[in-house]
Amino acid sequence: MLRDLKPTDNILGFDVRPGYYDMDGATPVRGGVNFTISSFYATSCTLLLFYPGSKWPYARIPFPDSFKVGNTYSMIVFGIEIDKFEYAYSLDGPNQPEKGLIFNKDMYVLDPYAKAVTGQSSWGVRQPNTCVYKARVVFNDYDWGNIKFPHIPMEELIIYELHVRGFTEDLSSGVKNRGTFEGIREKIPYLKELGVNAVELMPIFEFDEMGSYRNFNGEQLYDYWGYNTVCFFAPNTSYESDHRHHREGTELKKLIRDLKSNGIEVILDVVFNHTAEGNEKGPFFSFKGLDNNIYYMLSPDGRYYNFSGCGNALNCNHPIVRDFIKSCLRYWVTEYKIDGFRFDLASILGRNEDGTPMEQPPLLKSLAFDPILGKTKLIAEAWDAAGLYQVGSFPSWNRWSEWNGRYRDDLRRFLKGDGNLAWAAANRLTGSKDLYDPSYRGHSASVNFLTCHDGFTLYDMYAYNEKHNYLNGWDNTDGANDNNSWNCGFEGETSDPYINSLRRKLVKNAFATLMCSRGPALFLAGDEFCNTQFGNNNAYCQDNLTSWLDWSRKEQFKDVFEFAKYMIAFRKRFHVITKNRDVARCTFPPESIHGTQPWKTDFNENSRMVAVMYAGMSKENPELDEIVYFAINAHWEDALIELPSLPTGYVWKLYFDTGRAPEEVITEDKNILLYDRRYRMSGRTVLAAVAEKVY
Repeated sequence: MLRDLKPTDNILGFDVRPGYYDMDGATPVRGGVNFTISSFYATSCTLLLFYPGSKWPYARIPFPDSFKVGNTYSMIVFGIEIDKFEYAYSLDGPNQPEKGLIFNKDMYVLDPYAKAVTGQSSWGVRQPNTCVYKARVVFNDYDWGNIKFPHIPMEELIIYELHVRGFTEDLSSGVKNRGTFEGIREKIPYLKELGVNAVELMPIFEFDEMGSYRNFNGEQLYDYWGYNTVCFFAPNTSYESDHRHHREGTELKKLIRDLKSNGIEVILDVVFNHTAEGNEKGPFFSFKGLDNNIYYMLSPDGRYYNFSGCGNALNCNHPIVRDFIKSCLRYWVTEYKIDGFRFDLASILGRNEDGTPMEQPPLLKSLAFDPILGKTKLIAEAWDAAGLYQVGSFPSWNRWSEWNGRYRDDLRRFLKGDGNLAWAAANRLTGSKDLYDPSYRGHSASVNFLTCHDGFTLYDMYAYNEKHNYLNGWDNTDGANDNNSWNCGFEGETSDPYINSLRRKLVKNAFATLMCSRGPALFLAGDEFCNTQFGNNNAYCQDNLTSWLDWSRKEQFKDVFEFAKYMIAFRKRFHVITKNRDVARCTFPPESIHGTQPWKTDFNENSRMVAVMYAGMSKENPELDEIVYFAINAHWEDALIELPSLPTGYVWKLYFDTGRAPEEVITEDKNILLYDRRYRMSGRTVLAAVAEKVY
C-alpha cells in the first residue's frame, strides 16, 4: 500500500519529492503522479507537462540530482490531475554519433512505459506535430471479477489470425462499431459458431498508421498492419470506439474478458525486433533520445544494423532491453490477461549485441522460465529479414513453439500436385518430428499454418500463380515470389464453372489437411469463406477492401464455410488427432503413415497419395479405441486405396470426401461403411474415415 507522502521541495511552483524508483512510467499516487524514467548515459532529465493537445509544454520541471538513484530519475509531482495534462521528457547528454550517443535536449522523448499515447485516436488523420508523441496517465481500475484463463493445451489450439480494423471495417460485417475492439466483441457469436478457441490479434501496441502515409495514383496508403511500434505498453487507441481519455485500454479489456468467458484465448502478435524510429534518417521520439546505443544494435561506427528490414533492430539481449521486454510482457499478462504472444521475426531476439546468433540467448531463456509467464504461450516466427532461418532449431527450453514455415511450404506444394514430396507431407501431417524431436520439444512445438497475414489468402492460393501487388506502389517488386500457389488454369477471377468448382475443392482440401495435422493450427481470418485480396500477397499498406474482410462471401461460399465449421468440430471431437492418447487396445501405434496400400510407404517422386492414421484409447470410453484415417490424393487422377484392417467388431465409416458434390462432401450422417476397406478417391481430394464399433 502506498504511503501518504508530503512534498520535500518546490520547483518552479510545483510541490515535489523523490518518487518510487521501482515504478516505471507515470503512476497516479495520493495527491499527485509519480514519474520514473531511466537512462544510462543521460546527464540530466526534465519532465515536460503539456495542456491536452498543446504543442508546447506549460511546465518544465528538472529532476534535481538528489532525485536520481543510480541511473533512474523519479519524482512525485503533487497537485496535478491526470485529465488535465500530457507529458514527455527532455534528456541531455553526450552527442557523439560515432559512438551511438545522440542526445538532444531540444527533442521531446516519449516515455517507453507510457500506458497511452496522445494524438493517435482518429484513424487516418495526420497529426500536425509529426513524431511529437506525448503520453497520458491512465486510470487502471478495471474490475476483472473472477475471470479465469482458459489454459487450453497448446496442441489443441485452433488459432484465428485477424487484423482488428480489417476484421469488421467493411459495411458487410454488419457491426455497429466497425474496425474496433468493440467490433470484434460484436462478432464473438460468429467466432463461437466457427469454433476457433484462440484469436491472434495482429499488432495492437500503439503505432502510427500515418508514419509511412503516401498517395499512389490517387489512393491513400498507410502503415496498415502496424508492425512499426511507437509504444509497447499502450494499446492502439485508433482501434477503440470509445475515445474517452485516461480510460484507454478499457475497451480492449472488455473484449478480452468476453472472449475468455466464451472459451477463446487471446494471443498478441508482438514486435520486439525493431521500432518505428527507423535508421539514421528516421524519426527521433523515444529510445533514440533515451539510450540509443543501448536499445539498438549498432555497428562499430554507430550505424544501425537492419536485421528487421525496417531500418533498425532492438538490442534484445542487452540487460536493460531484456528487462524492458520482460516487464512489457508481464504487464500485458497481468493487466490485460493475455494468454500468449507470437513474436514477429523472433530470430532477432536471439542475436547478440553485435548481431551474431547466440546458442542460448538470455532473453529467450528468461522468458521461458519467467514465473509470471509460466503458462503463457510463447510462439516464435523463427526467422528474420537478414536470412537467419531457425525453423526446427529455435532455442526453446521445451517452452517455445514455432510458426512452422516448412509445414506451409511443403504442404502447399504437395497439395497442388508437386512431386517428390510424399515423405515431407507425411512428416508435416504428423507433427514434423524430423524438425522437432519430441524428447526435447514436446508435441506442440510446430504451429501449423498454410496462410497468414503475410502472403496469399487461402482462396488466392488457388486463384493466382503470381503476386499482384501493383497497388502497393513498388511496381510489384515487394512481397514474396515463392508462393507455391496454383491458379487452376486461369489467373484471377473467372466465370468458368469447372475452375471455380476446383478452387472450392482445393480450399476444402487445404483446410481439412490443416485440421487433421498434429500440432496447433493457425489460419487467416476469412479463409473459412474464401476471402480474397485479389492476388496481393503483401497488403501491409492497403486500408480498403483488399485487406478488409468481405463478409458477403460467407453466403457466396456457404459450402466452404459450413465445411470449415465441420472440420474444426471434427478436430475437437477426435482427440487422437491433436494428442497421443493412451495406447490403443488394438495396439495400433499413435500415428502411422500409409500409401495406397495400408502400412506401405514405398514413396517415390511420383507418389501423390499419403494417408495418416491416428489411434489411441477413447477419451470418453476407455473400453473403446479411437481410430481416425485421413488421406490426401494430390494427384489429378483417381487413386484406388485400401484402408488398414481393423480389430474385430470395428468397421470404417466415411466421414467426409471432398471428391463428392459440394452438398455431399460431409458424409458422416449417410452411414457409408467401408466393409471391404477399398475406396476410389477422385483426383485432387481428401477424405477421412473413422473406426466405428459394430455391435
